[in-house]
Amino acid sequence: MSCIYRMCCMNAEKQTPQHLTVRNLPRQLSLALIEEKRRRSLSLNQTVIELLSQSLGLGSIRRSNGLAQLAGTWTEEEQRRFEAAIVVTEQIDEELWR
Repeated sequence: MSCIYRMCCMNAEKQTPQHLTVRNLPRQLSLALIEEKRRRSLSLNQTVIELLSQSLGLGSIRRSNGLAQLAGTWTEEEQRRFEAAIVVTEQIDEELWR
């Protein structure tokens, strides 16, 4: 499968749009990009730009793990029950440390 993707970015010297065409993209890479696009819930273009930026160490791309929507949604009772349920994980087994 031969895929061609076009991306638009700004040419720093001329401040004009530049297009990049990637030819003969391997099928496995193409499928991985499509999966990453779905995982990030972004356009393919934005996904490729973020991946390129991250791999080149440019900018501070913030990735979301999707947990922000859950933050602060527990009631005090739910938090109390959760903390009570995990208290056993905070205990140290003295026998294991000998």
